[in-house]
Amino acid sequence: MKILIIGPSWVGDMVMSQALYISLKQQHPNALIDVMAPAWCRPILERMPEIDNAIEMPIGHGEFNLKGRYQLGKKLRKAQYTHAYVLPNSAKSALIPLFAGIPSRTGWKGESRYGLLNDIRTNKKDFGLMVERYCALAYQKQDMRDSSSLSAIPQPKLLVDSASQQHCVETLGLDLTRPIIGMCPGAEFGPAKRWPDKYFAQVASEMIQQGYQVWLFGSNKDQAVTSDIQQQIAPELRQHCANLAGKTQLVEAVDLLASCDIVISNDSGLMHIAAAVGTKIIAVYGSTSPDYTPPLSQQVEIVHTDISCRPCFKRECPFGHLKCLNELPPSRVIEAIGKLSS
Repeated sequence: MKILIIGPSWVGDMVMSQALYISLKQQHPNALIDVMAPAWCRPILERMPEIDNAIEMPIGHGEFNLKGRYQLGKKLRKAQYTHAYVLPNSAKSALIPLFAGIPSRTGWKGESRYGLLNDIRTNKKDFGLMVERYCALAYQKQDMRDSSSLSAIPQPKLLVDSASQQHCVETLGLDLTRPIIGMCPGAEFGPAKRWPDKYFAQVASEMIQQGYQVWLFGSNKDQAVTSDIQQQIAPELRQHCANLAGKTQLVEAVDLLASCDIVISNDSGLMHIAAAVGTKIIAVYGSTSPDYTPPLSQQVEIVHTDISCRPCFKRECPFGHLKCLNELPPSRVIEAIGKLSS
């Protein structure tokens, strides 16, 4: 088998999609697997041993560009792929495998995909978790009734580069003498996933006083958030808080998250990365739900409120109060740290 995967566009979804690649390799050990995805996901793919090639998707997320997709599919014909798996639900995401002339094209029923896919799966609702939906595509229709019919779902496991890890520690002047709590306070999806900065700062202050140090993770977009958290920590404690937002590439964040003893994170791509490198996780959920996209790790504490309007899966609070996060006190997270530390 020579397989082309049209991968998801979000980092967290890309991490979860590794379950599919592992399942395919388990069934077809000699299969070659290439994944096409946006450039920002490439560092994640390069840490998945199941992937032979990461192919950059040159067409922007959400852009239709029929001519560009045709030209890209035509170029891929020479690779002679035998199978394609299309993970996004859109019709446009299924065009490239069609134009590439790939004989078997598998994916879930989505928007007007009949004809584009010739192995359409229609029982998506039988699989509650996103990772189950990815993994189920590795099985034939007759073997895929519902989530109970799947063999054990393999957990994503990203490779950690110890040399790169040490280089990052030295380059960034990080200190490893104290145990490390990583914090991922950003959320690309929107503010309805973001636990308040002041709560992160309160937890950071408390844990520094208990002998920990704190590393703040994020992209350039998160620098304002992480700087605000750092500034809310008392000056005499601030020396034990490192603001790494915008200072690391995504692949470096993979290695540094693996260095942490515990990671506290909103429901974000970094949360899924931390789980995939084996770090203990405290996952904070606001508008979304762990019943759909939980961190895939054995050492997890999940915290959320139980107010009637959550989960709403909105980017912004439709009521403007954001109670699902504002009513989740720092004490809940500190208690969760205690459980994971014991």
